[in-house]
Amino acid sequence: MSDNPSRTVVGRVVATELKPATPHQFHFWTARDTAIGIGAIVRVEDPTDAARVVFGVVTDAFAYSDLATPLHDVVSADGNPERAAGAPTARQEIRLWTAAVLRQFPEEPLQPVPIGQVLVATNADVAQALRMDVYLTGAHPTGIPVGLYTSGGLEAPVYLDSDFLLGPEAAHLNISGISGLATKTSAVEFLLASIFEHFPAHRGRVAALCFNVKGPDLCFLDRPGELTDEDRRRYERLGVTPEPFRRVRYYAPFKPDGVNLNTLRTHPDLVGDVEPLVWGLREALDFAEVLLNKDDIDAKADAFIDFLKDRVVGQDFDDNFGGHHRVETFADLDALFRAILRGVEDSGRGDMWRTHHVATIRKVRNRLSNISTRCKGLVTDDGAVGDLPWGAFEDRSVYVIDVANVDPLGQDLVFARIVSKLRERLEHRNLGVDVIVVFVDELNKYAPGDGPESHVRRMLLDISERGRYLGLALFGAEQFRSQVHRRVVGNAGTQIFGRMDADELATPGYQVLSPATKIKLATLPVGELMVRHPHFTQPIFVRFPRPVVLRGRDGVERFPPAEDLPFEDAIVRQLVRMDRRLKPNLVKDLVASREPEDVRRALAAVRRARPDDVLAYFRTALGSKVAADVPRERLAVPPLSPISEEPY
Repeated sequence: MSDNPSRTVVGRVVATELKPATPHQFHFWTARDTAIGIGAIVRVEDPTDAARVVFGVVTDAFAYSDLATPLHDVVSADGNPERAAGAPTARQEIRLWTAAVLRQFPEEPLQPVPIGQVLVATNADVAQALRMDVYLTGAHPTGIPVGLYTSGGLEAPVYLDSDFLLGPEAAHLNISGISGLATKTSAVEFLLASIFEHFPAHRGRVAALCFNVKGPDLCFLDRPGELTDEDRRRYERLGVTPEPFRRVRYYAPFKPDGVNLNTLRTHPDLVGDVEPLVWGLREALDFAEVLLNKDDIDAKADAFIDFLKDRVVGQDFDDNFGGHHRVETFADLDALFRAILRGVEDSGRGDMWRTHHVATIRKVRNRLSNISTRCKGLVTDDGAVGDLPWGAFEDRSVYVIDVANVDPLGQDLVFARIVSKLRERLEHRNLGVDVIVVFVDELNKYAPGDGPESHVRRMLLDISERGRYLGLALFGAEQFRSQVHRRVVGNAGTQIFGRMDADELATPGYQVLSPATKIKLATLPVGELMVRHPHFTQPIFVRFPRPVVLRGRDGVERFPPAEDLPFEDAIVRQLVRMDRRLKPNLVKDLVASREPEDVRRALAAVRRARPDDVLAYFRTALGSKVAADVPRERLAVPPLSPISEEPY
């Protein structure tokens, strides 16, 4: 396949009364042996005006002969197919193609396609036909390679406009296709690598945040996978360096034991790169509406929760009964609730406390006290927090949040809080980067077109409708595009389709595609995609190379997850990760017979401080061991006088 074949005439436009040429569609015929196929880009030249050129993409194909009906062929062969092959004169077969207009020169006045010669497109023709010349030239080119157009004997790079992929002109990308055959995750991984290498310098800094929601899908982005020579050649053709992501940071909550990470990236060689994602009272209370049942929390309860967030948490607070509180953890909050309820009961002032009814306080207490239990491992009782590096996001870095094994309630909290913080930081321009790509797989689950309203769906809708103004781009993937919320997919400026299910292609959303295009979509090989982009007036088929990173299932085989460690060993592993000089036995001696809550709190303090002397800081944070009080033996007290039978 050539990078830039010479112009060759392959056909001629034909216009009849039944099949006329229009400003948006034309037909042409070719010889029987031709390199043209569905998705090929062709060039039409006007024989009467050398300045007039029309570019089109083939959308349908027909083949027929001069037979009026099939019966004529049967009769001529006496009903024997073998005799038809031995006919003295072979019937002429006609190949007729239908093409949709991509672009016309000049663009005005808009006229029907002229009856002229049809030529194979060259590199320059592809760039002009797809309007890529608009953003590939000039002082600030904005092209992002997405794949190779390979048809008609040509192999030409296809670029997306970053202003329409990442904003501000338009933004967002949606990719659909059959699970396992559409290579949706692989396509996003390649596109992220292409963005990191070709993101325009004048646009500033860019990063990506990926939610891993399926097993080990995104757990090995920093590990190289195997490439073929053909893949390497395609990387070179597209101008993308074939290497895994250089800067990847992983985050995962703990398991309910509070020390083993809830991720499949637990191999001893890799687990040291995983940061714990742990939130406390303040973080959970900011998104209480995500964690609490809407039907069970009324306006009065909402008002009391807002009071706690604004007036109580993190502040010195007087409970009006002589008690002074500093609420930082769930344990502190429960102590405040007990003091309030006991004070109201002892004072006999009725059922109100600071305009809040006691029943409301009891309800909120019951609901909030269950959060750390329901989200155990993600939400902690003791207030120890492990979070993303807000304000210090690095350029060309990938941040992977592994929530594949987290329960749905915990996933909702992670989505809601992280997306809200991203939006808030971008609004104030203090995230650390100017543009952030958020990748969410399984949109059929998180942004369905029907079903009850959820906080996650509202967050995704908000990104799709307002994110481009902030530099927040949503890359979403799903198996069935027709079942995702219409506003989420409708706001995606760029849409990519892998191999599609035939039932999905029968839904109304695909009526704009020709029957031949649908057939090709239903039979696409792995690594080929159909792309729709604002600059492309018609869908274009491209091939992309295999991502350099290790695929999830291959990574699990090469780096099998480790078994959960006992409590002391898990503590040692996390401390040794921060200081390789530590001796495990010294750490085990420190934590022996200590309360697990105290050990977790000390470990969290070390993670926050990142001291030079990890062991000394951990020892200080752990504090001295307090010996348990041993009750003294009580001596029996003899009676004052012996018991006798004397009645007096």
